[in-house]
Amino acid sequence: MEACFAAHAFAPHRHDSYAIGFTLEGVQSFRYRGARKHSLPGQLFVLHPDEIHDGSAGTSAGFRYRILYVEPRALQEAADEARRPLPFVREAVSSDRRLAAAIGPALADLERAPEELERDQLLVELAAALAAADPSIARRPLPARHWRAVGRAREFLDAHLEKIVTSAELEAVTGLSRYEAARQFRACLGTSPYRYLVLRRLDRARALIRQGTRLVDAALACGFADQSHLTRHFKRAYGLSPGRWAAISRRGAAAG
Repeated sequence: MEACFAAHAFAPHRHDSYAIGFTLEGVQSFRYRGARKHSLPGQLFVLHPDEIHDGSAGTSAGFRYRILYVEPRALQEAADEARRPLPFVREAVSSDRRLAAAIGPALADLERAPEELERDQLLVELAAALAAADPSIARRPLPARHWRAVGRAREFLDAHLEKIVTSAELEAVTGLSRYEAARQFRACLGTSPYRYLVLRRLDRARALIRQGTRLVDAALACGFADQSHLTRHFKRAYGLSPGRWAAISRRGAAAG
């Protein structure tokens, strides 16, 4: 969720989930594990399950933030470490780049529910980032690669770009659990199943746009929720909007 507060203050309370987010504006102040913490714009914060904390504005200007609540069980399943303690990040406020990269996509678009494969990717990367931030957790050796299973997953994704591929479908195709499939896909191909699917959708969308297809029609034909959904991913991948790219492509074709 996203929230903005000025005069309001949270009384001491606790969650049964991880609470991880970014401060967007102002100074976010809270007491946590016996000390007063201050999170500034661009910094991230990690509050662990069952830890008492409060919350208030650090200045009269108030503050705004986005936050993600994650069940501990989901992180254990994503990390495949059910027999080990959950990771504990000692620095409640930080600028940890890996952790920021892991939660950034989850908080980028609060108006759209993530696809299942996107959710799996977020949890796997968040679990890995939290573990990396906890020095008490031993690093695991890289698992054996399941190239054939990953190949089947890639073929399935290539054949179903226009639909929402579910985690259960990838489990059936690969014979792996959803999180193991995500880990194996990254280990073999350097990216997640969802990211691979999005890039293939963008390939098809560019081909359709080059043929003169309207942006909204190209978006829907390639599995995007709407034109704005296509635009966000297009700009993230190529650094410019699909409309701008289409105009440049038309000029290039005319010059040729």
